Amino acid sequence: MRIAVVALGKIGLPLAVQFADAGHEVVGVDVNPATVATVNDGREPFPGEAHLAEKLAALVPAGRLRATTDYADAIPGADAVVLVVPLFVDEETAQPDFGWMDAATRSLAAHLTPGTLVSYETTLPVGTTRERWKPLLEEVSGLREGTDFDLVFSPERVLTGRVFADLRRYPKLVGGLSAQGAARAVDFYEAVLTFDERPDLPRPNGVWDLGSAEAAEMAKLAETTYRDVNIGLANQFGAFAERAGIDIYAVIDACNSQPYSHIHRPGIAVGGHCIPVYPRLYLSVDPDASIVREARAVNAAMPEHVVGRAAEVLGDLAGLRAVVLGAAYRGGVKETAFSGVFATVAALESRGARVTVHDPLYDDAELAALGWTAHRRGDEVDVAVVQTDHAEYRELAPADLPGIRLLVDGRRVTDPARWTGVPRIVVGQG
Repeated sequence: MRIAVVALGKIGLPLAVQFADAGHEVVGVDVNPATVATVNDGREPFPGEAHLAEKLAALVPAGRLRATTDYADAIPGADAVVLVVPLFVDEETAQPDFGWMDAATRSLAAHLTPGTLVSYETTLPVGTTRERWKPLLEEVSGLREGTDFDLVFSPERVLTGRVFADLRRYPKLVGGLSAQGAARAVDFYEAVLTFDERPDLPRPNGVWDLGSAEAAEMAKLAETTYRDVNIGLANQFGAFAERAGIDIYAVIDACNSQPYSHIHRPGIAVGGHCIPVYPRLYLSVDPDASIVREARAVNAAMPEHVVGRAAEVLGDLAGLRAVVLGAAYRGGVKETAFSGVFATVAALESRGARVTVHDPLYDDAELAALGWTAHRRGDEVDVAVVQTDHAEYRELAPADLPGIRLLVDGRRVTDPARWTGVPRIVVGQG
């Protein structure tokens, strides 16, 4: 097959590589010329994705994968077009901002040719594929969905850093606007993906047709919103445990020792492109979901809660030297999307602390570009807040932070044995 992938980001590029590695001819489209040039050189434009570098180095010289900024080069004649353009949420209104996706859809539609299967993998509010993308594609292309082209929704279900493994492990969900489109989507994804054996699943691992685009849209929203709600509950349990002098982690382990409890872990923040965002997409179509709204508010308030605990120990934070350890939203991933670092820095600065930021994945210039002063190992501090569960923070000791009076571990990654004699607060521990 000839396949076009629209948007070569941290999900789109590994998808394009997966399709090419399965033996198909793939053209990736991206608006960033630098990304396109890097891909065409056979190099990865971002670090941290397992096996991406070696696959690119093999597939690009072999002519199986190339990139372009020109939709007219990529879309016409494609058997399938997979779109993974980011969808943002407006910070003020909490409503989805379709700006980038609308632009990409119009560009795609302007060059769409009959016989193409179009699959959206970007997480969407329920109803978007049918009510927004179908009419827009038809209006711009002059073609009819279900007759001239087929349109489906098939959510990405992978985690950055392990995309190729997740593509094998999790069923690929699809939902079409017609039975014909759904059948084509099943055939397409079966031709580009392979799946691990999963005896734990209620049906064989592979491509699962959920019966409609709306069902597939809701499945992705439900599985990610569940995680946000679960973490919100864990954070409320953790806050109570702090007041009651209980170790919530021991409690959670005890609860999860039987199969009906799956309580997540509390933490200083919920970050990334997915978990903090998708509940808002769900709320945009189900405003009565009060549990979802409350959980989102609880999780968003955690950085302030954690900094408040530091103030309870140290008193006035004005003038104190504070370092936030970790800019990334998740350990080992160089990405600050919706990272708790922003709210943590703001909470410290609102109390008058002098804040620096450290992250082993970012150099001083990169941290400065994000608006922060970089902390360097050996600089004196009064208080340190662990915001990211980077592996190197597991070995952190007072000698690494001269003058430290308090460690606040927002991820429960530090070793208590190393902190004898220095006050140490852990989220969820009294």
